Amino acid sequence: MEWTELRPSVRRLDYHYMAMQAGFWAMFAAIVAYQTALLLERGFSNSEAGLMTAVRCLAGIVFQPLLGGFADRHPRLPLKHIVTISMALSLVAGVWYWLSPGMGLWETTLVWVVIGGLEVSSYPLMDAMAVQFINEGVPIRYSLGRGIGSLAYAVVCVVLGFQAGRLGLESTLVTHLVLVILEILLVATYPAYRGKVRQTGEEGPRPQSALSLLRSNPRFTLMLAGVFLGLTGIMPLSNFLVNIVTSRGGSEADLGIALFLMGASELPTAFFFQKLLRRLGSGRLLLLSMIFGTLKGVLLLLTFNCLGVLVVQPIQVLGYGLFTPASVYFVNESVPEADRVRGQTVMMVASNGLGGMMGGVLAGWTLDLGGANLMLVACIASGCLGALLCLASLGLGGGKKNRAVQAERT
Repeated sequence: MEWTELRPSVRRLDYHYMAMQAGFWAMFAAIVAYQTALLLERGFSNSEAGLMTAVRCLAGIVFQPLLGGFADRHPRLPLKHIVTISMALSLVAGVWYWLSPGMGLWETTLVWVVIGGLEVSSYPLMDAMAVQFINEGVPIRYSLGRGIGSLAYAVVCVVLGFQAGRLGLESTLVTHLVLVILEILLVATYPAYRGKVRQTGEEGPRPQSALSLLRSNPRFTLMLAGVFLGLTGIMPLSNFLVNIVTSRGGSEADLGIALFLMGASELPTAFFFQKLLRRLGSGRLLLLSMIFGTLKGVLLLLTFNCLGVLVVQPIQVLGYGLFTPASVYFVNESVPEADRVRGQTVMMVASNGLGGMMGGVLAGWTLDLGGANLMLVACIASGCLGALLCLASLGLGGGKKNRAVQAERT
């Protein structure tokens, strides 16, 4: 039977994937957006809160390549099964975290290892679930799905801001558990990819190790280095937004509004991303996202009240809002077909993994040393270095080729 006869309807693949994106980012908001605020509420210091952010990201660094490599070595195993099992295990850790508000540093560390390693790290495989169909010519609107995910993140953030103000920050963990269960159901019911897979022993390119992939593709590797430094400076602007808001006189409700504006500002990217991609190419869009993400830090440094923090948030549309879809397309265009799942995980490791980890350490240390303004200065410096490395990567060539490939697909 031909692949076209087995393939589910385009409408179902498209809308179901958008629902998965919305579910993931709603779940992400419920546990990660309020991670620092909840840890501070439980009596941890800024440095310890930064350490927990680093632990979550470090877990992703370890687990993402393992999950991606396992998926590459077992192409007949649907990705949705790997994601479903990962999130189910994370759900157990989330229940323990909720039922034990007095847990100490080591127990909290273990919880964030599981959540960061199995729940948050499942996102690259969810991306790959769509990319598999996109590579077969299925017109899944990935950028729109990512934009809807940003809107879901924004809505959940503002709702949880008011919920935390009325019921306390601990109540956000209940919302998180409900959303994890919902996302598990969405992933488990997504149609499995049934395209042609290479048989064992069949000739054809085999997946490389992560190290081999980096050695064979210097342009890709240099871009990863730029993304790492860029995200080191950009991630604290959201993970430690609570410190910026309170330093400007804001409250928990103001934090919810700021998070809403930040997430909602990513939605418009979905409507013009394809035009920008055809005109500039994925590499230049990654550079643009690093520049505007760093500019956000500059503008936040110049604010002197909570209203200013709120006004700055829409710059996210060309910052992190542009980064996620651009990074997915950049990997898909820059690495061999057999390595695309691993490539997505390596990109996530360099950005939200290593970048998030170092950003957490940097933010926690600078906050205790000199407050929010010192943290912003350090973030700006790291972001500028990252943007310069991304620019150097573009100088190695490949941009025209990538745009040509994308033009053929669209």
